[in-house]
Amino acid sequence: MSASQPSLVNPPVGFAHRGARGDAPENTLRAFRLGLELGATGLESDVWLTADGVPVLDHDGFVRTGLRRRRITDVPLGELPSHIVSLERLYEECGSSYELSLDIKDPDAAGPVVAVAGRFGEAPGRLWLCHPDWRQVARWRGLSADVHLVDSTRLRRIKEGPERRAAMLADAGVDAVNLHYTDWTSGLTTLFHRFGLYCLGWDCQHPRVLAAVLAAGIDAVYSDHVEAMMAAVARRSLTED
Repeated sequence: MSASQPSLVNPPVGFAHRGARGDAPENTLRAFRLGLELGATGLESDVWLTADGVPVLDHDGFVRTGLRRRRITDVPLGELPSHIVSLERLYEECGSSYELSLDIKDPDAAGPVVAVAGRFGEAPGRLWLCHPDWRQVARWRGLSADVHLVDSTRLRRIKEGPERRAAMLADAGVDAVNLHYTDWTSGLTTLFHRFGLYCLGWDCQHPRVLAAVLAAGIDAVYSDHVEAMMAAVARRSLTED
């Protein structure tokens, strides 16, 4: 990642991973609020549908109710623990003036997610829907022309090669590729940018990692440590001005 490359987004987006989980309990309103207070320009979480069809934010999709460990998909919203945040409540409490990256754990959740976002002003245009099956992601284009669709994968899983994948994504209306930071190089970001695709990098936890992927021309980073992430983004922005 030694060569410095321009990004498509200046400054790159800084996504607070599951909120500011380095400083607060993950996926709670406290973590999401803190992430924004610390300067994050985006929030990240995972989405599941409750038994009554409500999109909620949680990582593994299981909760304890009494002595039982249950799937969120089997529990109605009113029976979930109070720390589980619905997407609607996130928007009500934190507004919509930030980028929001959501890993769609249940493909059926995409429609309800877009419907909720549609009730909150600029939210659809700042929504990034991520999934490891890019063909599934491409099917969501019919839900909204405004949302960003993201192929969330690893380089080793792109059996046809990155250039062929980039061409297929562009043809299918997918907007971005999300890879682990170790997969990114300046050459790879240049390739995807050539097809008009945004480059997103996750698990960027340390200043040296953040500096390297940002120098490679990445368009967004995900980190648990918001202050370090946004300091690195600010430094990168200065070099591109």
